[in-house]
Amino acid sequence: MAAHLGVIGGGWAGLAAAVRATQAGQRVTVLEMASHLGGRARGVSVGTRDLDNGQHILIGAYQRTLDLMRSVGVDPEAVLHRQPLELRYPDGRGLRLPTGHPVMAFVRAVAGCRGWGWRDRSALLTAAGHWAAAGFRCAPGATVAQLCSGLTAPVRELLIDPLCVAALNTPAQDASAQVLLNVLRDALFSGRGSADLLLPKQPLDALLPHPAHAWLQARGATVVFNRRVQKLQPQPGGSWLADNQAFDQLVLACPPGEAARLAQPHDATWAQRAQALGYEPIVTVYLQCPGARLPAAMMALQESAQAPAQFAFDHGALGASAGVFAFVISGARRWADAGAEATGRAVRQQALAAFPAGTWPSPPTLLKVLVEKRATFRCTPGLDRPPGHIAAGLHAAGDYIDGPYPATLEGAVRAGEAAVSALLAAAPTARPSLPPAPRP
Repeated sequence: MAAHLGVIGGGWAGLAAAVRATQAGQRVTVLEMASHLGGRARGVSVGTRDLDNGQHILIGAYQRTLDLMRSVGVDPEAVLHRQPLELRYPDGRGLRLPTGHPVMAFVRAVAGCRGWGWRDRSALLTAAGHWAAAGFRCAPGATVAQLCSGLTAPVRELLIDPLCVAALNTPAQDASAQVLLNVLRDALFSGRGSADLLLPKQPLDALLPHPAHAWLQARGATVVFNRRVQKLQPQPGGSWLADNQAFDQLVLACPPGEAARLAQPHDATWAQRAQALGYEPIVTVYLQCPGARLPAAMMALQESAQAPAQFAFDHGALGASAGVFAFVISGARRWADAGAEATGRAVRQQALAAFPAGTWPSPPTLLKVLVEKRATFRCTPGLDRPPGHIAAGLHAAGDYIDGPYPATLEGAVRAGEAAVSALLAAAPTARPSLPPAPRP
């Protein structure tokens, strides 16, 4: 009889674990404490509209995420809008990465960046050369601000700061330089298309949660909603009880606080590491304005004390809801504390001021402000992230698990797959193993 794997949590890490375990011949049960799958990357209903619980971006380097989508019958090319990496500002400044060999594409992008002089371009190319020569390694305690202190102000303001807050959701003065270098290495310099932006054309539910649910059910897996596990108990032979339900092995794919609560009796040190993580909020402000279009599907914005958003997305340009625009505030602690009303008002004023006259046929109106107070872990230098292994037959999975990347969908998927691979390798009887995850 096939081994029975319990997956506690139905976010992207839990779904990755459930799908890969099912493919490996295990019997799978997913226990989700909410009434929906997807975790923090899911759809929400706003009136008659289906939007997302925060605007998400994927990139071409997300090879495991894209492969997981294909595994459950989703064609990434059909649900994602692919375009070269572009940080384009409303006033015409910005950088666009052309197609071609990654190194030459980066050089061409820097050389053609509008808004930079030769000193700006020279400083960035010199710094990038030094980073590459050092193997994209730096002092473990360095911040992004320290790493980039030799760059000019325009390069920091137009490129480094928005890239850092978008990728790490942590301001440059606090963010880990090593993690940003990991992202730059694998996104910008690892292969053709790895830095491409993949912008969802459909709600996030259509990218993975709903197709994975249907795929799992069609293969005999069980998905239980509104089930919060209260207690884990190890059993003779390495099996586990989740409350009163028996499993051969378990994957904790729930949020770090929940995982720490369940793991505490079995590994207090692991639980302390998970509980010690700090968090950064993300706020997504949805505006609507019938007939309006932005110059591009994704626009970078100049952040200031009065202008909170760093990026704007035109859902109509993505083939989704015409006249709906998502303004994203990463590293949004101040605005999360200010409240939805004040944040929505500030973003609406920013939208009116940032774009040229004529962009908005009428003043945009506020559709919804979505605040995710614990959107991602705070990605600081030397952060002590917990490992995947907790105890025999018990592994954790999530974007917070120790690894080279910040909190991303790709990190969550890789952690889910790694948990299943480790459990399969440790199983008392030989079972099929998953192929190793390739580097992007």
